[in-house]
Amino acid sequence: MATLSPPFFAPAGTRSADAATRAGAAPAPAASSLASRLNWLRAGVLGANDGIVSVAAIVVGVAGAGGSTPAIVAAGAAGLVGGAISMALGEYVSVSSQSDSQRAMIEKQKRELLDDPAGELDVLTSLYEERGLAPATARQVAVELTAKDALKAHLSLELNIVEEDVASAWHAAGASALAFTLGAILPLLAILLPPEGIRVPVTFVAVLVALALTGALGARLGGSRLARATVRVVTGGAAALFVTWLVGTLLGVSVF
Repeated sequence: MATLSPPFFAPAGTRSADAATRAGAAPAPAASSLASRLNWLRAGVLGANDGIVSVAAIVVGVAGAGGSTPAIVAAGAAGLVGGAISMALGEYVSVSSQSDSQRAMIEKQKRELLDDPAGELDVLTSLYEERGLAPATARQVAVELTAKDALKAHLSLELNIVEEDVASAWHAAGASALAFTLGAILPLLAILLPPEGIRVPVTFVAVLVALALTGALGARLGGSRLARATVRVVTGGAAALFVTWLVGTLLGVSVF
């Protein structure tokens, strides 16, 4: 006897939900949350990368100019603090604009649901029809999702927004500043701990190794080619270090 596949035995609501999923309905909250965490992690890697390159370029440039250890410490610390604040401010402004826009769209959607629920149900139905569902199935899916959580259904399908995932500007600023600071500490330690005669080569090696790691991690998170992304990051960092060291050497002016 032939065995029917599970969808034929499932209730109508289950079949309609399955149909909505196959038609490309909005991502599940878990998938959206995972994507959000990956974006945060990728931003952290980029922030750390900026901290490594920025502060390394500063301290290598000062060392190349013949700066004393106190001068290198002062320049590196200033670069760390200034860079962390700059990263935090930039991230705060960027995320604030995005989250304000998302919250405005959420409030607008809430008002539309209150003012014209029937019209919004028609909108949701038409959106599912555009995704490939038959009119009757699209209507059933829209009715069931509206009954469960109308706002979530409209936000996810119309605007691709999950209300719980709206980013906090303060959290983003703090994470960006922390990532930059952690990255910036490496070149500071690399240039201060070794003996004076080898501190610049040691810093070059330490920074390039760190950039290779952050480049590989960023490529893995972004799904790009590992070797190409790593070489790109390392080459850019090496160029920045060499140029700043060369400028410092040519100037040959001690800070103090």
